[in-house]
Amino acid sequence: MTTHNKTPKAHGENEPLYIHLGDDEDEDEHDVAEVCDAEEHDDGGVEVIRPHARTPNSSSTRGRGLRNQPKVAEDEEELPPSKTKIKKQMHELRDLGKELTELGKDQIAQLDIPENLRDAIREMKNINKFGAQRRQMQYIGKLMREVDTAPILAKLDAWKGKSQHHIAYMHQLERWRDRLMENDSALTELLAAHPQADAQRLRTLIRNAQKEMEAGKPPKNYREIFQVLREIIPEPA
Repeated sequence: MTTHNKTPKAHGENEPLYIHLGDDEDEDEHDVAEVCDAEEHDDGGVEVIRPHARTPNSSSTRGRGLRNQPKVAEDEEELPPSKTKIKKQMHELRDLGKELTELGKDQIAQLDIPENLRDAIREMKNINKFGAQRRQMQYIGKLMREVDTAPILAKLDAWKGKSQHHIAYMHQLERWRDRLMENDSALTELLAAHPQADAQRLRTLIRNAQKEMEAGKPPKNYREIFQVLREIIPEPA
């Protein structure tokens, strides 16, 4: 038998490559095992990882399953809205629909909404029973889903702003009336600012209103002073 001399091999040259399949047995059917014998670097080189180089804390030997891979942004953007978000939107539409049912006929006529929604809102004003009102509000909320709410909200905001100006104007008239009842010089000031006012009529109304107050009678003249002030002092545009 002939004996051949072989050159000693470098340490670890032909050692078997080590493959780690991960630590979680329950995920074996779903995860993809990582082959740890080669790892590619950013510079294009490949590092060979052999068993003798493996350490217990080496992150390169951990199994990485597909469920651990980060999802791409496109997948996240295409996810449908959550049930919670849909429910919130439905409540908002229903609340907006309820607000529309509280508007006057002239205001409803100015809204750019479908005719079926306009009819449903008008019909709601004629319903008295709670159960029927609830069903009608659900129907209105359903119709609201097909409507662009932005113009409606803009219109409502504009009306609310106007209402605030109107309230401030009414308060101004009330202050004028109180001053006329308490101080004689207030009438002189009012006539100087609004010379078109009927001074004699105002004096009579103020005197009669004071007598009504002293006698505890209904404030008929007191209310009329307010109406006269509305004629004298125009509401700001």
